[in-house]
Amino acid sequence: MSFTVFLGNLPSWVTADDIKQWLAAEDLVADAIKVIRNHETQESKGFAFVEAPTADEMASIIRRFDRAPLEDRLLRANPAQPPKGKESRGAQPIVAPNPTARPVKPERKKRGGRDREQAPRSAFAAELAKVL
Repeated sequence: MSFTVFLGNLPSWVTADDIKQWLAAEDLVADAIKVIRNHETQESKGFAFVEAPTADEMASIIRRFDRAPLEDRLLRANPAQPPKGKESRGAQPIVAPNPTARPVKPERKKRGGRDREQAPRSAFAAELAKVL
């Protein structure tokens, strides 16, 4: 099981070594620290992930750094969410075609703009349709 802390709202100058020093000053332990950077510019994106060895250590890191002031901002610390895979971004399950079903033809768009006879979708659209 992973005990990863999301540490956000960091200034761009913060490095993994800075975070290690902050943790050591508070007697907190981390297995790994990853400051997320822009691939092209290598500038920090303003957040990092801190892997704690235990759930108790993770909770201590969160308590210490969540809403902690740094420069003119408040840091954010909370349990990291699992990464979203490409499959979970709205991918549809693959369904075998039904050989007996008739194919559905897509509706054709009318040329020359929107059909003015179509019912308005909102009160605002109804008022706008009256003016036009």
